[in-house]
Amino acid sequence: MDLRFSPEEEAFRAEVRGFLDARLTGEYACLRGRGGPGDEEAYPALRRAWEGVLGEAGYVGLGWPVEHGGRGASLMEQVLFGEEYARQRGPGRLGHIGEHLVAPTLIAFGTDAHKRRFLPQIQRGELWCQGYSEPGAGSDLASVRTRAERSGGEWVISGQKVWTSHAHLSDWCFVLCRTDPDAPKHRGLSYLLVPMRQPGITVRPIPQMTGGSEFSEVFFDGARTEADLVVGEENGGWRVAMGTLAFERGVSTLGQQIGFSNELAKVLEIARRNGAARDPLIRQRLARAWMGLRVMRWNALRTLGGSELGELGRTASIGKLYWSEWHQRLGELAMEVLGADAEVAEPGSDAAALQRVFLFSRADTIYAGTSEIQRNLIGERALGLPPEPRPQGTK
Repeated sequence: MDLRFSPEEEAFRAEVRGFLDARLTGEYACLRGRGGPGDEEAYPALRRAWEGVLGEAGYVGLGWPVEHGGRGASLMEQVLFGEEYARQRGPGRLGHIGEHLVAPTLIAFGTDAHKRRFLPQIQRGELWCQGYSEPGAGSDLASVRTRAERSGGEWVISGQKVWTSHAHLSDWCFVLCRTDPDAPKHRGLSYLLVPMRQPGITVRPIPQMTGGSEFSEVFFDGARTEADLVVGEENGGWRVAMGTLAFERGVSTLGQQIGFSNELAKVLEIARRNGAARDPLIRQRLARAWMGLRVMRWNALRTLGGSELGELGRTASIGKLYWSEWHQRLGELAMEVLGADAEVAEPGSDAAALQRVFLFSRADTIYAGTSEIQRNLIGERALGLPPEPRPQGTK
């Protein structure tokens, strides 16, 4: 992959920078640097409105095909937008799930009616959440037990989902349901689009140690959705679900890394200011963190250059394992650099922001597939090692 930027790409970068400089002002100025991990509950109404501002300017669906309302931007332009957005400290995206997970899934697997109905609404700021994990089905996603049964022209859904980010704010949820209980585990699943604002859905926020509760338990008790709001084939939802997970590890990971770079810069600044940088062991760890961030970037670019639709390639699994463990180490290093100040950080300070990094990053190696599961995937699917022993009778 040629990483030199053409004059046209540099002009696009300048366009993005100019837009953010002009619009992240006035009522939106308070959003700079807010809404990231551990801070997701900051300014929810204003950040929802910000999604509409981005959509109106053509920055939601940047890489979608033109025929589906996007700009057909090149991969490099999408990378440049993500990086520049993070450099300008754009707010955490409430519309991330809709734009980067739902929309590509509908473009790849949905009907024309799905695309006409939902893609424009995502660009206007309609919010989505993900109905995958359950109390008994996290990394082993195929064990989901939430059921959906046909009743006339509708699906009737019963069950429970958990760790559902932004469920309390979302208009819609894509829900992986068991629609054929007699089929093998990875079959008999369907991928349904379900409106969140209806009787039969209860959202119960889960308090976190950061003090927030941006994710929730979601209970479905006879919730309904239209019969034609199944994406892909009925009972063929596993393939669609895996496609969504592949999109989750796409272009946006490069913007995420600029966010990590901003966090590392705060740690470096504090280390210089309070003298921690004079400790040779701390200096070594800071250097390793910097090098790790560069390794992460090159692997992400390799992933974007070689991933195939619907497949969790080896580089995607390696990438998730690598960045999640790197981020945890950064949080631990930040606390050591801060020393006693880590215990008494003032609200709104860099130290308080790094406290949130430390606390929230404990979840990084759990959500979106635990590190243990990622190592199994790498060993079995990438390296061809014998599969992990499983209890007799399981599939």
